Parts: sequence; structure tokens; C-alpha cells
Amino acid sequence: MASLPAALASIPSPPTNGIHVGPLFIHVYGLMYVVGIGLAIYITGRRWAAAGGDRSLVSDVALWAVPAGIVGGRIYFDLTTPFDMPHHWWGPFAVWDGGLGIWGGIALATIVGAWRVRRAGASVGVFMNAVAPALLVAQAVGRIGNYFNQELFGKPSNLPWAVQISYAARVNSGIPAAELKYSTFQPSFLYEMIFDLALAAALVWLGHHRKIQPQGLFALYVAGYSGYRIFEETIRVDSSAHFLGLRLNFFVAIALTAAGLVWFVIVQRRGGAQHGPPPASAPPAPAARTTEAGGPAGPGTGQPSTARRPPPTPAAG
Repeated sequence: MASLPAALASIPSPPTNGIHVGPLFIHVYGLMYVVGIGLAIYITGRRWAAAGGDRSLVSDVALWAVPAGIVGGRIYFDLTTPFDMPHHWWGPFAVWDGGLGIWGGIALATIVGAWRVRRAGASVGVFMNAVAPALLVAQAVGRIGNYFNQELFGKPSNLPWAVQISYAARVNSGIPAAELKYSTFQPSFLYEMIFDLALAAALVWLGHHRKIQPQGLFALYVAGYSGYRIFEETIRVDSSAHFLGLRLNFFVAIALTAAGLVWFVIVQRRGGAQHGPPPASAPPAPAARTTEAGGPAGPGTGQPSTARRPPPTPAAG
């Protein structure tokens, strides 16, 4: 591998992973997650309102689902890569240093979010369709934070769009010792960002041009993103748990791709019981129609009632 041409034709990494604001140091990784979450709430709100839902429900769901997603993502990371946690008592909670497993975050956020939607009396399936593209946009923005952290990169490469990784970041990422000598690598975080935005656009298009049942778009999100991760796990070289000689997330991606496709087929065949978010409370019953004489109208005909009236009382003789 020619190192000099690669260094001249590559993407430089940022010299720092944050900015100082007075006495505070703001990590770009965390900042990008905040921006991504904000965009996800905005996009979901617009899509939910267009489906006839109450936009305020989106904020309520986010208030519960976002913390759940962070907790779930960190739990997944801690369980699958415990050797990557900082060696301090606060290591399991150090989300500011990176380390959020997307599948754990989405799983717990989905469970909590579905609970809030169901509690409000709205359609969980329609809400899931509304949120699916928004999640992909949020994930794409989050990958910018990975760029600043110099993480989630792929194999050594001299491609013109290879990313430069500092020696310290290479060591911290736990890549194989034989690859520490290289300085440029495939920007797998960039590939994922592009794919996430493309899949989000595809889901929006499908929602407008095809009859997708409730939960269908979310099922395609699970299948599509996981399908991409099958490819990504074959080029990533950063630290990871392994199973049968392959990265653990490679097998997780295969399982979730299959599950997402089966899920989509099932909901499409089932047809969906609801095609729109039901109101949180039952609408008031329509006022009874009356005849010109003040009597009730016949049911559903627009004509006066033909109910028989009692005969008049005979006059006293």
C-alpha cells in the first residue's frame, strides 16, 4: 500500500472531538445526538400530523423513548463489548465517549414508545410508520459524531475518500496490531450515513406511492438497516466481540434482516386492522334529527319517523 499517495488523497480527521464553551467542553458526539433527536422529533411530528394524529403525542413519546433508547443502547454496548468500557467506576455509563449499540437503543425505545402511544389510545402501527424514516435521519446525523471521535472506520485503504485516523485513535479502537502501521481507512461511518439517508428517502417514497400497512415501514427499516450492517460488519476492524471467527454483530444483522422481512410480509398480508390513528377519546354522538313537528327522525333515512302513535283518548260523553 502506497502510504504517501493515500495521505495526499484522503479525508482528514478533526484535530479534536469537541469544542470549549467557557469552562465546559462540548463533545461533538453528544451534540450530534441531540441534533439527530431533534430532527427525528420534528420529522415524526410532521408525518404523524399528516396521518391525522395529534402532534403533541410525539413530544410525549420522545420524553420517554429517548432516555430509554440511550439506556438500551448503552446496555447493549456494555453486554457485547465490555472490554471497551473505560476502566473507571463510571465506565458503564460513559456515553459521552461513544459506545451506544443501535439495536439495543431501538429495541428499548420501541417498547417504551409503543406503551406511550397505546396509552394515549392511538395506533401504534401507524406511529411506527411515521417514525421509521426519522430514526434513519437521526442515525445519519449521529455518524458525524463518530467521525469526530475517529471511530467506526473500516479496513486500511488508499481510496481517495479514505479517512485519516490518528495513531492514538487506532490504538484506542482496538484494531489488529498488524494494521496499526496504516493511517488511512475506509470511512464506514460515512457509508452508513449515506445509506441511512437513502433508505429514509425510500421509505418516505414507499409510504406515498404504495399501500404499506401499519408497522410495514418500520419492518422495512429494521430489515433494510440490518441488511446494510451485514456489509458493514465485513469491513469494520475496530474492537468487537466475535463468534465463530466473525464479528458478533454480523450474526445479529443477519437475524434482524430476516426478522424484518418476515415481519413486513406478515403485516402486509394481514392488511392491518387500522389505517389511521384513532382519536384518544370517542367523538361525541351526533345530535338526533327531528321532524318539523319536533319528533325524532327515522334512523338514517332523513324522513320523519313512522313509529305508530297511540290512538287518541275518547272524549267523555
